[in-house]
Amino acid sequence: MKVMIRDDFIKLGQAMKLAGVVSSGLDAKIMIQEGMVKVNGEVCTQRGKKLYEGDSFFYEDQEYVICR
Repeated sequence: MKVMIRDDFIKLGQAMKLAGVVSSGLDAKIMIQEGMVKVNGEVCTQRGKKLYEGDSFFYEDQEYVICR
């Protein structure tokens, strides 16, 4: 699934909200801190991790690709 952004980057928690994976930043924070999210194939526990065009995150076997 593509996640369209306007700026050069988006933070992981914001990208999850934009993609509709979570409804709040708190939900994103919990999922990320519990190691439930992968960025570019590796578990990421940084909620503020910057994602750029071409990066991807995975949640529940669904891939979300950052696009501009």
